[in-house]
Amino acid sequence: MAPLLEVKGISVHFGGLAAVGNVSFGIEPGERLALIGPNGAGKTTLFNVLTGQLKPSAGSVYFKGQDITRASVFARTHLGMARSFQITSLFPYQTVRVNALIALQGTRKGRYNVVRGLMGDKQMQAAVQGLLESTDLWELREEVVSSLAYGQQRKLEIALSLASDPELLLLDEPSCGLTTAESADITTRIRDLGSKITVLMIAHDMDLVFGVAERVMLLHYGQIACVGTCDEIRANPMVRDIYMGTRKTFGSNG
Repeated sequence: MAPLLEVKGISVHFGGLAAVGNVSFGIEPGERLALIGPNGAGKTTLFNVLTGQLKPSAGSVYFKGQDITRASVFARTHLGMARSFQITSLFPYQTVRVNALIALQGTRKGRYNVVRGLMGDKQMQAAVQGLLESTDLWELREEVVSSLAYGQQRKLEIALSLASDPELLLLDEPSCGLTTAESADITTRIRDLGSKITVLMIAHDMDLVFGVAERVMLLHYGQIACVGTCDEIRANPMVRDIYMGTRKTFGSNG
């Protein structure tokens, strides 16, 4: 089976600093791959290359066999990629419903100048209801986003990243700032996305990583240090050395 996403020799240089150095890997359709590594390892820089926010200094990115190295963010979204950010990128002074309307409208060819036009679109309203019900957010539809608990905002952002019906979902620290219970809920939701959605995620929370990922890739100093299954990563002394001192990382509950 051909990889859904294939990364070949990606490097990113900022002046004389190599933030990412000659990284190559592939993701199979339906796979859950976690990208781990200490702060400054180059994870977010690599993500920005994959999603089009940043152009690489060298190398190529292929999605569904198509070279997307120089493609725009919008073009990648249109092809079937979606991303959620470490810091929520919602409209804080709009309601949950309006945020969902905007996200869904962004996936359509037509444009409305005002949200009022979207409110009268019965097909769009039905799509909003379906999206919010599927993520247990429908009851909060008239709540202003800034009034939501942080965990609810994170859940909403992941829900909105699914608005474009992506084949590849890129999640940047999806459990960042969440309580243990909220993180467990996000873990379950990612696990239950189904095989039609391939997931690549950055995560420091190893409970989340081991609860979701089929394969784990360690990035260190901008390069891939090792790749393996969850069990292989747990047992790898290199991973333990890099994460030394973070007791939560390899807890007994995985």
